[in-house]
Amino acid sequence: MRNVVGSIDLAQITLYAFWIFFAGLIFYLRREDKREGYPLQSDRGARVTVQGFPAVPPPKTFKLANGHSIQVPRPETEPAPAARPVAGFPGAPLEPTGDPMQDGVGPAAYAMRDDHPDLMFDDPVPKIVPLRVAPAYSLEPEDPDPRGMPVHGIDRKSGGKVVDAWIDRSDMLLRYLEVEVEGGRRVLVPMTLARIDHRRGRVNLASVTAAQLAAAPTTREPEQITLREEDRISAYFASGHLYATPLRLGPVL
Repeated sequence: MRNVVGSIDLAQITLYAFWIFFAGLIFYLRREDKREGYPLQSDRGARVTVQGFPAVPPPKTFKLANGHSIQVPRPETEPAPAARPVAGFPGAPLEPTGDPMQDGVGPAAYAMRDDHPDLMFDDPVPKIVPLRVAPAYSLEPEDPDPRGMPVHGIDRKSGGKVVDAWIDRSDMLLRYLEVEVEGGRRVLVPMTLARIDHRRGRVNLASVTAAQLAAAPTTREPEQITLREEDRISAYFASGHLYATPLRLGPVL
């Protein structure tokens, strides 16, 4: 009995057990992180399935806090991009064939997230809403109130007027400015891409022209925004840093 026990190296056994556990953990995590976006699409045709090792896991159903459920991985049915390769080799850069800001090409691309509003944690109601439907919230009196101010694009032209501000009731942040443009249409401008010029009493945009502001995508409902709409609107305005004018395209030098 002494010889059997004496020949066992507990430290080495523990080390081997840790290696086996860690290898299994890596395998599990690499398999689980392929529930979104896999198998990858290949420009070599539908016959090529790009998934790597390990393979894509079987579908799993997750129950969400709002009572809905989602199954992943799920079939991806995204439309073909409005762009063409600039060369014939696989992985060649894409060149837009239309209006890239509207078509979601390059920096204007956005994720096809669920088309329903993001909800608050403690109450199943939309967390991003205009101030007109959230009377318990208000802007700080010492901060400039953008409501009523004209909105100027990079061409220094006025493209509309701020009529309301949209807040995040969970994070207590100002997320969007609601702007009424020509024709009475209302669009949302991400607050991170707007600057309030309190001295001149106006809002300046650094990424789009006045005409592009008027053509911005809007929400399906007048007083709520979905996760997919958030991504699309943010991508539209952000992509103006590249696509707004011909001078912004191409290399800097």
